[in-house]
Amino acid sequence: MSAPLTPSQTVGPYLALGLPWEDGPYAAAAGAPGAIRISGRVLDGSGDPIPDALVETWQSSPEIGVGFRAFARCPSDDDGRWFVFTLRPGPVPGPAGTTQAPHLDVSVFARGMLHRVVTRIYFADEADANATDPVLASVPPDRRETLLARLGNDGHRFDIRIQGLDETVFFDV
Repeated sequence: MSAPLTPSQTVGPYLALGLPWEDGPYAAAAGAPGAIRISGRVLDGSGDPIPDALVETWQSSPEIGVGFRAFARCPSDDDGRWFVFTLRPGPVPGPAGTTQAPHLDVSVFARGMLHRVVTRIYFADEADANATDPVLASVPPDRRETLLARLGNDGHRFDIRIQGLDETVFFDV
């Protein structure tokens, strides 16, 4: 006889108790050559900030080395703001000889969600690489903008909209 399944639990609001750490947002050491800052806000379906989300990024390019760990984790603040400091990714070998455009993989956790949501950050200034990326090509053209970080005065901007108008594309993994 098997035991009954346990009901799902939401992932928060206890993220701040043990997951974030001081160097969490820094995949690259401060002052590392070629480092970039990516920041944005996590927003709910009404466009209001989510003050206790957790954003994780991972990238496979460039290779992990001294002063670069390829993984970052940042909690959002009261205004839903988050940031990571990393090295700009390069192209990534894809399936069947394809090449994926430079991107970061992203997981978002927040209260009220039973599971993390997964998306990607591509770069708007990589138009040629983005045009041939097989994953980005699988996204309807009118939704691709939600996956593009845009260069601004303080680095790249990438807002994450959990639902609603201009909802970020999330992938079923």
